[in-house]
Amino acid sequence: MFIRYRKNNNGLSIPIARIYDKSEHHLDMHDIDYDAVWAIKKLKQTGAQAFIVGGAVRDLLLGSKPKDFDIATSASPRQVQRLFWNARVIGRRFKLVHLTFRDKIIEVSTFRSGLEASEHGPSMYGTIEQDAKRRDFTINSLYLDPIENLIYDFNDSMEDFKKCRIRSILPLSNTFIEDPVRMIRAIKYAETTSFALGWDLKRAIRSHAEELEKVPTSRITEEVTKILASGESLSIIRALQKYGLLVHLLPCLSMYARYPAFENSLRLLDEAVRDSKKANRDLAKGQMFKALAKPVIVLQEQDELTAEERFRDVFRQIKVLISPITPANYDIEEAASMILREAGFTVPKQCLKAHKPLPSISQRRKPQTEQGRNKPRRKVRSRAVQEVEKTEQSAMG
Repeated sequence: MFIRYRKNNNGLSIPIARIYDKSEHHLDMHDIDYDAVWAIKKLKQTGAQAFIVGGAVRDLLLGSKPKDFDIATSASPRQVQRLFWNARVIGRRFKLVHLTFRDKIIEVSTFRSGLEASEHGPSMYGTIEQDAKRRDFTINSLYLDPIENLIYDFNDSMEDFKKCRIRSILPLSNTFIEDPVRMIRAIKYAETTSFALGWDLKRAIRSHAEELEKVPTSRITEEVTKILASGESLSIIRALQKYGLLVHLLPCLSMYARYPAFENSLRLLDEAVRDSKKANRDLAKGQMFKALAKPVIVLQEQDELTAEERFRDVFRQIKVLISPITPANYDIEEAASMILREAGFTVPKQCLKAHKPLPSISQRRKPQTEQGRNKPRRKVRSRAVQEVEKTEQSAMG
């Protein structure tokens, strides 16, 4: 292990990071996404620092295959954009860069200082040390250099891996006020890694549970979808209920969280998700929301409603049950269709409005009339060709 130092105000060298080589972290570089390594190599060739960060490093250390590989760098968003042909800058207050590939997106962020940028104040961009101190939990704050095969640890994170614990980097007095979604993530990490939450972290989660009411529904929807796709949704939802968070995420369904039918539905969902991961494919979101709502859905008798009315009724029930989250109507329609078909009901095609396929290329072409078919096509010339022709005519004349 190496130690990274810096000078303090008195000129003394103080340790700021522990650096672990391959003989200590034992990571196989073949498990790292090739395109992420390519992007880091290209950034480093310009003199910038670049690392794989966050959940990817955590998952690699835990022996699982990461789904996403995020990169943190000292290069500014504009510098990254100029370097890569497939780069797209997103965001307003804090800009990120998305590197778009055929089957994935790699997110590149610039080191943050933890300070807000203003016209006369400091920049929000900073050093790797500052960036490491503003992350949520220690298990997400490791920096992996896949070129040198080194892991940089600024927060004693490797010690937390050894002790199997989840520890907040930011003060517990304001970290969940700053971003209440961190409470959900802390519980999700604890359930998916079997790491323990400290008593102070548990107390902070319980005391700040109501802060989730301030989170936009789009972020709540994203977190609930991730929970359903984790393969551990039953244990996570049980823990969310235990700490008083579920009532703020899914208030209607929180009343049924301990019902045997509800728990069994999530158990079957977790099995289906794990089977899908083994087959290297994603489970349909409609199937996830079906598992969430089906145990509570009330179906009318066969003769009481038409097929179309029954579909609309189930669709409405799902929307109410999963409120305030707002997944795409496509996924809710798919969930309603599954529930009805499994109960032996038919689903009229006209009910699946969001499922209508796009017309084929031949269908999108406007039919030509007989006069249009026989009409000769007008030759369209570019402006450059027209300018050349004018130049030739003036030279000849």
